[in-house]
Amino acid sequence: MIERMTLVLDAFDGASARLTLQDIVERSGLPRSTVHRILDSLVRLRWLDHRGGDYGLGMRALELGGLAVAHNSLREATAPLLHDLHVRTGVTVHLSVLDRLDVVCLDKLSARSGMALPTRVGGRTPAHATASGKAILAWTDPRQVDAIFRGKLVSRTPRTLPTMEALEQELAKVRARGGLAYDREESSPGVACVAAPLRGSARAVAAVSLTGEASRMDLNRLSPFVAETARQASAALFPQDLATRRRKARQDVPQPASWPPGALDRLVEGIGGDYWL
Repeated sequence: MIERMTLVLDAFDGASARLTLQDIVERSGLPRSTVHRILDSLVRLRWLDHRGGDYGLGMRALELGGLAVAHNSLREATAPLLHDLHVRTGVTVHLSVLDRLDVVCLDKLSARSGMALPTRVGGRTPAHATASGKAILAWTDPRQVDAIFRGKLVSRTPRTLPTMEALEQELAKVRARGGLAYDREESSPGVACVAAPLRGSARAVAAVSLTGEASRMDLNRLSPFVAETARQASAALFPQDLATRRRKARQDVPQPASWPPGALDRLVEGIGGDYWL
């Protein structure tokens, strides 16, 4: 069984980020029914990710070796923007996604100086204790949030949100700020962070953040940089949603009313008739 699973995983080479069931059958040389059964197991165990009609390397592969990072379209689409954010601020940049109770770091650009942060690509942190996690959870269906945590929040520091009620209140604040979320020593002592979600018209798919030493992080100053990067990344990832929002915004702008027939002539006559309007 292990040999056959290895044949399936080996189908995902450096040139192929995502494969269909038929692709994997042809590359592995295994019967279609066997491949289908193995794929179901690998998806359940998070070795593979199944979206639509194709498969790609999943979170467990990312955690153990960073293999999924090279194939990750999200990371590829945001890489230039993350680099620009890093250059402009000089602060450590993270790109993270939600996976059940945790956020998983997809990319990290470390600051040139300052304290060493307890984060790494593929690393996990409880979502409720991080700015990135809260930025994503704020745009997640509340029923799904309840199902994820089941009323239990793990404490990382004395400042970690202690209850579901506290988390719900915090997520409401995040939404009121347009998505900006903060972590003030909630995930690690001495560490602060500001994050914003990457989203289209629906839920957030990821978050970008700036993280550093709490005593040196001016979160209010850094917030606009994060918000702008998240906005640009969202536009790159969801161009159709951006076009829809712009079209709606134009429709919502009040248009000047036209003059009823003869009204302008009557107005001119009423003020003397010879004035330039």
